[in-house]
Amino acid sequence: MVDVTVVIVSWNVRDLLGRCLRSLADAGRSLDVIVVDNGSSDGSAAMVQAEFPAARLIANADNRGFAAANNQGIALAEGRYVLLLNPDTEVVGDALAAMVDYADAHSDVAVMGPRLLGPDGAPQHSRYRFPTLATALFESTWLQPVAPRRILERYHALDLPDDRPVDVDWVRGAALLARRQAVEQIGLLDERFFMYSEELDWCRRFRDAGWRVIYLPAAQVIHHEGKSSEQVVPARHIHFQSSKVRYFRKHHGRLTAELLRGFLLATYLYQAAREGLKWLVGHKRPLRAERLRAYRQVLRSGLRGDRA
Repeated sequence: MVDVTVVIVSWNVRDLLGRCLRSLADAGRSLDVIVVDNGSSDGSAAMVQAEFPAARLIANADNRGFAAANNQGIALAEGRYVLLLNPDTEVVGDALAAMVDYADAHSDVAVMGPRLLGPDGAPQHSRYRFPTLATALFESTWLQPVAPRRILERYHALDLPDDRPVDVDWVRGAALLARRQAVEQIGLLDERFFMYSEELDWCRRFRDAGWRVIYLPAAQVIHHEGKSSEQVVPARHIHFQSSKVRYFRKHHGRLTAELLRGFLLATYLYQAAREGLKWLVGHKRPLRAERLRAYRQVLRSGLRGDRA
């Protein structure tokens, strides 16, 4: 049996996708690779067919979303493990073999995440505790710089050692190894999350079923962060925040989710008013106009989780 099926969901990052696929050449484990192209217009699918004929390609006609596209790949997986890998990543050395060896030695581990590094070698946050409502009110909003330190330190698990394997609540989906046996038990990613928070929800379901989630710093993956989502900034805001609301609705109830949604919309209304005032006084008008357009789209969406 194949050790690992690598599932890569890609959208308009052809060159980075090529680098990602090349980084798997010396993985040190038997693997098969499935690339799910979500309706790219930059020739990504043709590049995969021409340069990586061993990879299985699923070419979607449009962008089905991150969770749904990963599920397409997982459904065809033949490996004992499934590695969800972003196209803007590069696997370093024997990282994949290190994760498989650890998982083989610990049969109660369902999910594992490596240490993520930026292109400059700087570490990226990749391990977390489950968010509380206080976390959601501050994290990735304009209020984050004034958040009480203990809230985000707890969320980012900064009290845990960074030089050895540790149990965590969830790891980022940029590079996430899942045991197929555990996936068969708890099910696929929830496709109601178009993108963002799908791995958070998945890890929570694994944990609720009694499985462990491990951060393994000995395995390293370079992550060129956000190269797909930065192409559509308003949609990124909408998907990120509406997925946050959806997660809280699913795991904390409708009232908590609606309180969070109202608060988030209020923060965008404030930001839109502030940008509008700066535009009126003539301060960097092109920049202010661009931000106003983005914030208006977020407000119109209502952060209800619909496609942007």
